[in-house]
Amino acid sequence: SEQSVSGSGYEAVSGDCNYWYGGETSRDNGQCKMDENISCLIGLQTRGNFYKVELGLTTLLRNCLESETENSKSILSGYVDHFQSLDSEDAGWGCGWRNIQMLSSNLLAQRPEAREVLFGGSGFVPDIPSLQRWLEIAWEKGFDAPGASQLDHVVYGSKKWIGTTECAALLRSFGLQARVVDFGPKEGSQSVVGTSVDKTVDKARNDKTDNSEVKKSEAYQVLMDFVWNYFSDNNAIQFGQQHVVISEKTPLYFQHDGHSRTIVGVQAKHQQNGYIAYNLLVLDPAHSTPALERSLKKKIGWQKLIKKGRNTLKKPQYQLCYVDPGIASEEEMEKLKTIDSVFLEL
Repeated sequence: SEQSVSGSGYEAVSGDCNYWYGGETSRDNGQCKMDENISCLIGLQTRGNFYKVELGLTTLLRNCLESETENSKSILSGYVDHFQSLDSEDAGWGCGWRNIQMLSSNLLAQRPEAREVLFGGSGFVPDIPSLQRWLEIAWEKGFDAPGASQLDHVVYGSKKWIGTTECAALLRSFGLQARVVDFGPKEGSQSVVGTSVDKTVDKARNDKTDNSEVKKSEAYQVLMDFVWNYFSDNNAIQFGQQHVVISEKTPLYFQHDGHSRTIVGVQAKHQQNGYIAYNLLVLDPAHSTPALERSLKKKIGWQKLIKKGRNTLKKPQYQLCYVDPGIASEEEMEKLKTIDSVFLEL
């Protein structure tokens, strides 16, 4: 019942790769070997199209954050391109793939070791059909077997939704150290999307209050604290020094039920009452890139598009994926095939 993705161009491929890209014989009759699959894909994958922001999104966002007069501290990941969902291609189902593209754009720009291995060393971010093929190869290699089973081992040419675990499996198949973190109620400690994963439970909060709304809002501080500590490398907030800092950390793939976005940074604001309020700095695939660029250049309305405070968190569960530095050894690659996660209780 899944609908096809149009315009991939893969069905017309001739030569040795045709039987695999045709999508029917490779898995059934065993003629296609893994290395042949990969070499075919490296040669035939297509560069993903996106609107290139003049000066770069990170530079424009940094300028906006530095122009604010409040006593605040912001930390941004380095270079990242915004990949928006398009009505003609993936509107309504493609946000997961768009976040993989955003995360990949950062990895290719910021980490030479990742650039060497990602997508066969192509040096570019592939389009969605190519990424779908890369995920299927990751599954064939044995990455995230439960997740592959849930999606019937096939995503190419479909509008199947994917999530954080699929992002982790795809990136891990190249030897990247992709990590997953789950946030949710204790009784609901299953992954938001994708596989059931092994949990390392870290009970992050015990405080009780009779006011359920206040309690709910405070619970989301666990997520805010994690994001701040991630980008700051657990360093204490130092106001009055650099207003905006660029981190070497990758953006965060940010998943909840129904949608996913990319967290490219975090802001801490010193309130008059001494309390520190946090804003996640988020790129949404559902937003128009040209509109985002105009807003940032004019410094008008960009906060509404990008800043997300604790009060915007409404879902019972969230999931994050990020990438630690370094490339896995052969022994580590085997361990990476199981997508485990850290669980933090909201």
